[in-house]
Amino acid sequence: MIGDIKATRSMRNTWELLVRGVLALSAAVSVFSVIAMTVFILLEGLPLFFSSQGPYDPPGVFDFLFGTEWYPTDTVPKYGILPFITGTLIVTAGSIVISVPVGIAVGIFISEIAKGRVQSLLRSVVELLAGIPSVIYGFCGIMLIGFFLRHTDDPLVNYNAFTAMLILAVMTLPTISTITEVSLRTVPRAYVDGARALGSTHWQTIRDIMLPSASSGILTGVILGTGRAVGETMAVLMVAGNQPTMPDRGIFSRVRTLTMAIVNDMGYAGGDHYVALFSIAIVLFVFILLLNITTQIIISRSKNRMHAYASN
Repeated sequence: MIGDIKATRSMRNTWELLVRGVLALSAAVSVFSVIAMTVFILLEGLPLFFSSQGPYDPPGVFDFLFGTEWYPTDTVPKYGILPFITGTLIVTAGSIVISVPVGIAVGIFISEIAKGRVQSLLRSVVELLAGIPSVIYGFCGIMLIGFFLRHTDDPLVNYNAFTAMLILAVMTLPTISTITEVSLRTVPRAYVDGARALGSTHWQTIRDIMLPSASSGILTGVILGTGRAVGETMAVLMVAGNQPTMPDRGIFSRVRTLTMAIVNDMGYAGGDHYVALFSIAIVLFVFILLLNITTQIIISRSKNRMHAYASN
């Protein structure tokens, strides 16, 4: 009997060590993948600023980031990506301005207001939106939104930043609404019951108790949605106009984003042009890195405020 117990314990310990090893290996692979990608992008992109494969001087970092001319195939090429950075910021900011309030409202409605079949239907619709391929969104932008925006004789007026904003807003909405719903469901019921016991209405409880308690999770959803908007390529490529110049008509300008620049030129780029595309990838990587660091700082401060509020 004792021998059987010892054998069982030994087997459990073996399985536990095996599971720990698999989990540790998975974590190591994730860390190694990030480090490998970072090193690869830096090795491929940084040489643009130190050496040149032609009889011209390499561009400086300032000229690369703030130059407004992108002529990589000229005799004396120019690598200015400010139009791409501006286009990325316009499209991303516009889509987030639209999708954040709508996504949070949808998450609140699904989590706290909708019941039964309505709740299940809405949750299924949101999940379906998340699973639609980006190329389908691009076609919808060309055929539907572009049709309503076509108000001049210019056949390309529907290909602009505003169309891309609307498409990206729909694409990022499922991420924001789903994480909002999950975050609201993790709020301790004691908070909700206490607020209702003190006479708060349902909406007052959601607004004053649940949303502040779930703010870190909701913010995470917003940041993930922002990352999706920044990294989206195909749908934006189809509807944004793909024009490598500074926007001159506001949100109705035809723009090219950082990801569009890489995809658009990668098929024929060579020499310094090829290296410049990796330099654009470095800028995109740094942008996402700063976004994640900012998110972690905000979430940490939000949690500290909530702990201080709970202790008081």
